[in-house]
Amino acid sequence: MPGSLQIALGADHGGFELKEALKVHLRGQGHSIRDLGTQSKEPPVDYPKIARAVAESVASGASKFGIMIDGAGIGSAMAANKVPGVLAAAAYNEALARNSREHNDANVLTLGSGQVDLDTAKRIVDVFLSTDHTAERHRARVNMIRDYETQKGRSDVSSSDLSADDMARIAARVRELLQQGGGSGAPRQSAPITPDQLVKLIDHTLLKPEATIEEIEKLCKEAVDNNFFSVCVNGSWVPKAKQLLRGTPVKICAVVGFPLGAQSPEIKTLEARRALREGAHEIDMVINIGALRSKDDLLVARDIRGVVEVTDEAHGLSKVILETALLSDEEKVRACQLSMKAGADFVKTSTGFSKSGATVEDVALMARTVAPRKLGVKASGGIRTYADVVKMVEAGATRIGSSNSVNILQEARQLAAGKG
Repeated sequence: MPGSLQIALGADHGGFELKEALKVHLRGQGHSIRDLGTQSKEPPVDYPKIARAVAESVASGASKFGIMIDGAGIGSAMAANKVPGVLAAAAYNEALARNSREHNDANVLTLGSGQVDLDTAKRIVDVFLSTDHTAERHRARVNMIRDYETQKGRSDVSSSDLSADDMARIAARVRELLQQGGGSGAPRQSAPITPDQLVKLIDHTLLKPEATIEEIEKLCKEAVDNNFFSVCVNGSWVPKAKQLLRGTPVKICAVVGFPLGAQSPEIKTLEARRALREGAHEIDMVINIGALRSKDDLLVARDIRGVVEVTDEAHGLSKVILETALLSDEEKVRACQLSMKAGADFVKTSTGFSKSGATVEDVALMARTVAPRKLGVKASGGIRTYADVVKMVEAGATRIGSSNSVNILQEARQLAAGKG
């Protein structure tokens, strides 16, 4: 058996007795148990709720594995598999338990109390926990399964109707033209990102605390006139933006936990839910930076996951602001990994309110880190020129946040017309 593991354990009323017996068995082997209920045989208990809690404990990294018990094990597996980052398998014998780990890299085991007795359940659990994902020929297939859960709304993730292939072609063309220009980073006599492509990348942004209603009206008018992808505003302006943008394709992005990220996860979740209810399509939330730097990854994961869940329920997109200027490279990578585990759609560099904004190096690091799960990368903070946009896209950015969008677009149009 492996060393001590943190295991999330749950059951409905029908699986309660088997859960209690397995808890004794697992603790006897030195494992730490996080018992997520139920705590009696009294019906009714909705197994999807407990299966989800078990799955979320695993997805957040709080538990290494999860074990969930209901009458048949099938419904709990279905519920657990809805949580991004979880691969749940129902097993009724040791062979299936071994296969689920060795071939499928399952991290949640579901059991049917009506299908297995205690001794069989103990053997299944022991095999599941002691088997590693060692079948190399199956890794590509497991990666395909994991990719499926990241494809929710993914046609929207990179940049409106620009596909991942479109973005790859744009980035390749950017690199080609920059090389032709001597590697200076300044586009010369050409627009590697065309004006039509550019507007689909831009979140036209106004987040300063002193913004007036007249400035919000101007922001929304500019977004409509130039067909920018979205406007990005503070939550209090969402109802007004919805009114101004009604009947247009321009989306509304609202910030949450902005700009410090120090609010509790519950407050950020409430803030996101309200913004979505009032008309936001996307949420840009700031992580708890202090918690990340303190290595409290469980809090950071819970912080992100709460916002992701309410955004998913509203069929929106979630972006996680890292505030890269305050983080080491290791912390940036860890923040990206936690964002992936939590099921976010994007990672984003900056609020624009810290000591610096987006850098090419940070965008490239973030893009490399999230590539396996195909998250988008939003570069924001200090992006003032068309040349800045070109460099960020070359580094891997798939969305741009800027308050200088109109001037950037004008530069692109001049270059496209040969006037640059």
